[in-house]
Amino acid sequence: MRRTRILTVLLALAAGLLAGSPPAASAAEPAPRADVAADSYTWKNARIDGGGFVPGIVFNRTEKDLAYARTDIGGAYRWQEESHTWTPLLDHVGWDDWGHTGVVALASDAVDPDRVYAAVGTYTNDWDPTNGAVLRSADRGASWEKTDLPFKLGGNMPGRGMGERLAVDPHDNDVLYLGAPSGHGLWRSTDAGVTWSEVTAFPNPGNYAQDPNDTSGYASDNQGITWVTFDESTGGGAGTATRTLYVGVADKENAVYRSTDAGATWERLAGQPTGYLAHKGVLDAENGYLYLAYSDTGGPYDGGKGRLYRYATATGTWTDISPAAEADTYYGFSGLTVDRQRPGTVMATAYSSWWPDTQIFRSTDSGATWSQAWSYTSYPDRENRYTMDVSSSPWLTWGANPAPPEQTPKLGWMTEALEIDPFDSDRMMYGTGATVYGTENLTNWDAEGGTFAVEPMVRGLEETAVNDLASPPSGAPLLSALGDVGGFRHTSLTEVPSMMYTSPNFTSTTSLDFAETKPDVVVRAGNLDSGPHIAFSTDNGANWFGGTDPSGVSGGGTVAAGADGSRFVWSPEGAGVQYTTGFGTSWQASTGLPAGAIVESDRVNPATFYGFKSGRFYVSTDGGATFTASAATGLPAGDGVRFKALPGGEGDVWLAGGAADGPYGLWHSTDGGGTFTRLPGVDAADTVGFGKAAPGASYQTLFTSAEIGGVRGIFRSTDAGATWTRVNDDAHQWGWTGAAITGDPRVYGRVYVATNGRGVIYGDTSDTGGGTDPGPGPDPTPTGACEVTYTVTNQWPGGFQADVRLTNTGTSAWNGWSLDWSFPGGQEVTRMWNAEHTQAGTSVTARNVGWNAGVAPGASVGFGFTGSRSGTNAEPEGFAVAGRACPTAT
Repeated sequence: MRRTRILTVLLALAAGLLAGSPPAASAAEPAPRADVAADSYTWKNARIDGGGFVPGIVFNRTEKDLAYARTDIGGAYRWQEESHTWTPLLDHVGWDDWGHTGVVALASDAVDPDRVYAAVGTYTNDWDPTNGAVLRSADRGASWEKTDLPFKLGGNMPGRGMGERLAVDPHDNDVLYLGAPSGHGLWRSTDAGVTWSEVTAFPNPGNYAQDPNDTSGYASDNQGITWVTFDESTGGGAGTATRTLYVGVADKENAVYRSTDAGATWERLAGQPTGYLAHKGVLDAENGYLYLAYSDTGGPYDGGKGRLYRYATATGTWTDISPAAEADTYYGFSGLTVDRQRPGTVMATAYSSWWPDTQIFRSTDSGATWSQAWSYTSYPDRENRYTMDVSSSPWLTWGANPAPPEQTPKLGWMTEALEIDPFDSDRMMYGTGATVYGTENLTNWDAEGGTFAVEPMVRGLEETAVNDLASPPSGAPLLSALGDVGGFRHTSLTEVPSMMYTSPNFTSTTSLDFAETKPDVVVRAGNLDSGPHIAFSTDNGANWFGGTDPSGVSGGGTVAAGADGSRFVWSPEGAGVQYTTGFGTSWQASTGLPAGAIVESDRVNPATFYGFKSGRFYVSTDGGATFTASAATGLPAGDGVRFKALPGGEGDVWLAGGAADGPYGLWHSTDGGGTFTRLPGVDAADTVGFGKAAPGASYQTLFTSAEIGGVRGIFRSTDAGATWTRVNDDAHQWGWTGAAITGDPRVYGRVYVATNGRGVIYGDTSDTGGGTDPGPGPDPTPTGACEVTYTVTNQWPGGFQADVRLTNTGTSAWNGWSLDWSFPGGQEVTRMWNAEHTQAGTSVTARNVGWNAGVAPGASVGFGFTGSRSGTNAEPEGFAVAGRACPTAT
């Protein structure tokens, strides 16, 4: 993937999120509160494995196999050694704090490995409405506490691959340092991250910005303090702060500072190189060397020149240990790591060597000599020290067939995260713009003629931004439109697709649709540096061919397929709305519909299309040739709207959207958009989609990402919006979910949710349906039969996490419930979500919260908790509801 392609995509993602970011709840047109029931859903990712930039990987220095990864927009993850998978840690981040899914730094506590910290915040400009925060966890990320900061952080800003900006003192682990952007300087906590104050003695807040003339504030922000490194050899013993620490600053003339008195005073390191930014500073305390990776820019896309230096901490001697002459570099250095088991072994990456490939360098003599992952034999032929197997993520080849010296799959790009396992010299992981790669036989590199094996180590880490979703009635159950990697035809939700959409490969697919009565006909629109911005398929998205762009098209926009696949309407960027019969070999300008309008099709009448722009709804009954504004009033005035027509219901249209300063909610039309009725009780809604009707129901199931009854969440209705069920919970929120949602026409209750950085989430219900959603029943407490499912989802030394599902197996609805049990092993609940709890000795009681009190016969309710343990973690005994024994499911 070329440098310009990644840059264009990521900037587009940033702008796209800005345009669709969640507005505050509207004060206009207050609606009555709706009764909201709850259902217990099981949530998973439609597997893609990776798909985005991983700028940081952190290994704990005192506990084997404990590692974390951070992403720029998709949260943080913990490594699971048993399964070689990653577990997401920030799914609890909600709509209002969506920016906290961007992680700019991670720190794992070497003194107490249960402690982990994350510095979160996505943008430092006004794209992100909230300030940054430091999250702290005492159970390895299973639960978190938060301290808000008085400034913003930039997990998706330029310079995000430098670091780590957050560090825990290896001797006094109540002391942490955080490097801030935007001129806010260096910050310190002395109470394990609870409170923070600026280190006023630190002399330099940085001055480097990627583009000082950028008026958006994105590229013009001062990248600030970029990393903090402790010299653990200077500790005064446990509980005494480390005396010497080094700090990197985004300042090409003054990049590295040192304190030798635990942060009281600071000095610029004398004799340091200038003209570069220090992306990383990694200390080999045993040999007394601080290694530094330099680039002439902040990354992660750019970098024309770079150097590697070694600083002798005892003598102050600087040595240029670069593996190439400065004149021969066309890239910056960033990824940097040392082998803690073999002092003197150091590795680095040429992170911005986009063509023909990234480069990885290795030295076993403290940088005196180097070898590299690949080299030319006789140009353009090259010889690799590695083998590469991407069969677990086959799309990483991008379907490419490049000419030498390029290869497919590539070794990587944007390779700013590089770490050797501190307990295993054979294991290394590194992040790229699309995945995490790793090896478990790294030392083969050093053998004459030896090769080490590289493969994806990314399962469970899902980091795509989702722009659109479709679930056809036949063929593949899911089609996705994604940023950066284009999108996939998901024939299986539990297996990685073999390839993204190709012919053409859009950098970002902005919209897709299928013909409702001929679902093998699919259309997608997207962004591409050069080539068509629209493509068609006649085999349900398995194979594609490009259409022809009308004059002026610069981006994908939105596209709609007629119900029978005979015609299409396209609203691209850079040109007015267009329509065509056939597959886009020629286009005609539509009239009556403004440029930039959102377009959709009626799902029954192939000649009917709909549009929306700036508060007006438009209808075409001649295949998109002409549109007429409807008389509907009271709709949202802005363009933060998404709407869809009901499959099988001609003229049945649902519209969601709004803004803080006007109407904001969910509207329904049964006359083809002529009039709309706002649904009462829906405070705000941003997406709408349809799924299979519930058993006995006459109307398809509705899904929406909305605020209903004062609660933000993912909601389902089986009675055309009369009543609603919240189907997610506080542990499963995924930040911003306002791009798209759809049910599955073949599986009742299944919903696909678009996230901005956590990929495609899908949920399946425990509710068997019944025509309407369960509401409060007549009984104040449960009196019928019940069943419990208790599952330990994660455990570690001294702690664990568990999920509990309580099912009403009786014949009467519950309106309030409490579940009692006893722990046989002395376990103690430390935090519970989706239920309130009390504990006395070994006895625990979990009670409903307000929104999940109602449980219909046959339905379930779920909650989860983290706990401490001192020994074995045996399953609880004596489950009971209202004194009635509750057997566990087998």
